[in-house]
Amino acid sequence: MFKNFLVLIPLLFCLVACGKEAANYDHAKTAYDRGDYATAYKVFKTLAVRGDPEAQYILGLMFEKSLGVPHDNVQAVKLYRKAARQGLAEAQYNLGYSYEHGQGVPQDYTEAVKWYGKAAEQGLAEAQYNLGYSYEHGQGVLQDYSEAIKWYRKAAEQGFAEAQHHLGVMYHNGLVVPRDYTEAVKWYRRAAEQGSAKAQNNLGYMYAKGLVVPQDYDEAVKWYRRAAEQGFAEAQHNLGVMYHNGRGVPQDCTEALKWYRRAAEQGSARAQNNLGYMYARGLVVLQDYVEAVKWYRRAAEQGYAKAQNNLAVMYQNGRGVPQDYVQAHLWFNLAAAQGISGAQKNREIIAAKMTSSQIAEAQRIASDWKPKGKTIGNRR
Repeated sequence: MFKNFLVLIPLLFCLVACGKEAANYDHAKTAYDRGDYATAYKVFKTLAVRGDPEAQYILGLMFEKSLGVPHDNVQAVKLYRKAARQGLAEAQYNLGYSYEHGQGVPQDYTEAVKWYGKAAEQGLAEAQYNLGYSYEHGQGVLQDYSEAIKWYRKAAEQGFAEAQHHLGVMYHNGLVVPRDYTEAVKWYRRAAEQGSAKAQNNLGYMYAKGLVVPQDYDEAVKWYRRAAEQGFAEAQHNLGVMYHNGRGVPQDCTEALKWYRRAAEQGSARAQNNLGYMYARGLVVLQDYVEAVKWYRRAAEQGYAKAQNNLAVMYQNGRGVPQDYVQAHLWFNLAAAQGISGAQKNREIIAAKMTSSQIAEAQRIASDWKPKGKTIGNRR
C-alpha cells in the first residue's frame, strides 16, 4: 500500500499558517526547512498541547520519521489519533496505515479500513487508493470489486498514479466492469506518464500484443525499458524477451541475458527459467548445466510450469544433476498438472523405467509439494 509523508507537509504548513499564530508557524517552518528540527519540535509541541490538529499531525510525522526526536511509532500513533479525531484527513490516513502495518499499534485491518474510509470521504487520494485496495483484496472488509473500482476511480481522477494503474488492471481483466482494453490503455498511459513502473510495463504489454492499440514493438520496448530501468522485474524480463527475439530492437542475446539476470535475481520465475535456458543452450555464456539447473529449480519451486518441465528433463538426462527418475517423475507430474505439453507423456516414459516403490515415492512427494515464494507474472 501507498504511503507518502513529506509531500503533505508544505500544504499543512500553509493551512496552519492562515490565521492561527502565523508567526509561530512561520518560525517553525523556517526551522524545519533548514533542518533545525529541535526548534521546530518545540513550537509544534506547544501548539499540539493546545489541541491544534495540524501540529499534532506534524509531530506524529517527526516521531515516525525520526526527525529531531527518537523514532517512536507508539507516540506517533497517539498524535495521529488526536488529530484524526478532530477530522484531519492526513492524520486519519496515517492512523489507518499504522493499523494496516502494525506500526505503533497491533495490526488491525478493520481499523485501518475505518480510518482510510474517513480520510477517503474527505477526498484524500492516497486514502481512496488504499481503501480501494482493501476492497479489492478483502483486507479488513468483504471483498467487493465494485467498491474497489469506485475508490480507485476517485483517486485516479485526482491524478493518483497507483490508482490509475489499478483501475487499468480492473478494466483489463474485466473485474465487475466489462473487459475494456481501451479504458485499460487510457489509465495505464496516464499512470505510465507519471512514472508508474507497473503501468509502464502493462502499457508495453498492450503494444507488444496489439491489444486495442496497433501492435508496435518499438513502443513496447520503450515502455518496458522505462519500467526496467526503475528496477521493475517483470519489465526487465519482458525487455529481455524483446532482445532475445529481436522485436523492437536488434536481436542481442547479451542484452537479453543481462535483463533476464536482473529480473531473475529479484525472483521473477519467467526470467529464472529463461536464464536457465541460456545456460543450458550455451547462448552467449559457456554451456553450464549446473547453472541451468540452479535457475530452473528456483523458478520450478515457485510453481512455474515450464521450469518444472525443464528441470524434469535435466533429471531425466542427468545434466547438471545426477540422473534421478524419482525427481524427474515428480517435476514432470507437477508440470503436467498445469497443462504443459509433453510433460504427461514424458512422465509415462520415465515411469516405465521405475519400480513401483519409486513411482509411489515420486507421487507422495508431488502430493505434498507446495510452491515457494510468489511467481512474478508477465503483466501483473
